[in-house]
Amino acid sequence: MPKFTLVDARLFAPGADLSGASNKIELTSEIEDKDVTNYRSKGWKELLGGLGSAEISGEGQWEAGDPSKVDDASWATLGGVGPYTVCPTDSVVGALAYLVSGLRTDYKIGDAVGEVAPWAGTVKSSWPLVRGQIAHPPGTARTAAGTGTVLNLGAVPASKRLYAALHVLSAAGTTPSITARIESDDSAGFGTPVTRAAFTAATAPGGQIARTDGLAITDTHYRVAWDITGTTPSFMFAVSLGIR
Repeated sequence: MPKFTLVDARLFAPGADLSGASNKIELTSEIEDKDVTNYRSKGWKELLGGLGSAEISGEGQWEAGDPSKVDDASWATLGGVGPYTVCPTDSVVGALAYLVSGLRTDYKIGDAVGEVAPWAGTVKSSWPLVRGQIAHPPGTARTAAGTGTVLNLGAVPASKRLYAALHVLSAAGTTPSITARIESDDSAGFGTPVTRAAFTAATAPGGQIARTDGLAITDTHYRVAWDITGTTPSFMFAVSLGIR
């Protein structure tokens, strides 16, 4: 990816797309450095990596009135843990994405008279930060069972995991329900798909995150699949995948 300016970053926070209400998104990740310097270190510090952590901070223009707005979404998630996905450019299939399960730790609103009403908030990681890709775009409505675009993420080595975040952004119809899963195969043709992670049925906007058990997966190709039920159901959702 060449150098670029931030003009279309995306932020999905469990069941809301906050991109249109955000003008600043920052993502940080760090590993604690633990000093193990001793008399045999030849006069140089020796360090070991300790605990890792990640943080997402965002700010922008305050809005309220339905679950897709930043105030409603922030109050619904404040103090809770959920999935968050950040895309530095766009959220088309295959776009670079960073996903994490995080705790929404704070929410700030308000400013001086005459200013555009702002918001700011922070999410701190509960799972590792994962660098992956978008597997399903947020702007495509789904009304029946189907499968998404195949991504070649490579095999999952032993001790690493496949991570997946699901953001259900809208649900319409009578008793609509969507049940999504992540499938893998050894080729793009998906002749023998295997379910690697499954989400519970969702009937309203919200988010879920899942990961595999740490055992090796030799398959190299992955996709999201879903079943939809209800009367005239329609869902908008985004899915991100990655290996770490």
